[in-house]
Amino acid sequence: MSGVLAGKVCIVTGASRGIGKGIALQLAEAGATVYITGRTLAPKDSRLRGSLQETAEEVKQRGGQCIPVQCDHSDDEQVKKLFDRVSSEQNGRLDVLVNNAYSAVTALSGDAMGKKFWELPPEFWDEVNIVGLRGHYIASVYAARMMIPARQGLIINISSPGGLMYLFNVAYGVGKAGVDKMANDCAQELRRHSVSFVSLWPGAVRTEIIQDTMLNAPEAKSGRVAAHANMFKLGETPEYSGKAVVHLASDPKIMKKTGRILMASDLAREYGFKDIDGRDPFSSRCVKDIMEVSGYPWLAMLMPRFIRIPHWLMAITYSKL
Repeated sequence: MSGVLAGKVCIVTGASRGIGKGIALQLAEAGATVYITGRTLAPKDSRLRGSLQETAEEVKQRGGQCIPVQCDHSDDEQVKKLFDRVSSEQNGRLDVLVNNAYSAVTALSGDAMGKKFWELPPEFWDEVNIVGLRGHYIASVYAARMMIPARQGLIINISSPGGLMYLFNVAYGVGKAGVDKMANDCAQELRRHSVSFVSLWPGAVRTEIIQDTMLNAPEAKSGRVAAHANMFKLGETPEYSGKAVVHLASDPKIMKKTGRILMASDLAREYGFKDIDGRDPFSSRCVKDIMEVSGYPWLAMLMPRFIRIPHWLMAITYSKL
């Protein structure tokens, strides 16, 4: 398969479903050889949608190259074996690592919803941050060891606005803030080796779990859930972030972005791409979109889409200084 990333070698962690799957599909479609990881090749729980095998099959149907690797990112030895395998099979080459693996999605939307940190068991912290924050760090260590000798490479942490503002709960927010800080600090040490490291914020993504728990739920028709559901209805497909990653991976000036937090919707405007359904999804910086989901569609109709909330205003609003 030919494409802008032909010959590139990528790893996407946590690619069984959701954003990770969307990124893997787009990278493979762009011509890269993509290693994808997950805890199981096929789900033991039939209620869970998606598996590594299904992702690999969809990549194959699109004519791409995908190698599924069973890997639990809470187990350092399994992570090491993953990178050893890629190095052996690809002659030491690794161009892109996307740190997406996250094991707490179900926990965040389950019994922990709405509870304060002192009401949750202490081990909830580990459930949220071992595979996320810590797992991203461990994978980045091994990726850097492959990229530095080649003096090229890109590492991307999938994060969220929860690193800037309160979202879900304390463990989640601290973890995402750590993921963003990791990208910035690692970028400082990698810069002289010409390896870039960024943090990517997807927007409201219509993942399989969001479809099942919010968009298709009876309670999505009224109240607070309905307001969130409206945002996700206008939101991104999982492949929107994939398109952003492909453009970053093919950007010859990527080092100018190293260390930064990047929003998928901002990258779409910069690089000139739309979602796979041809839309411009909801953006938390677009005033028109905010009015639409806030119940003011008549005002949204009058508002041009180019009017956006400046980054500096977001930073000041949520500044901790």
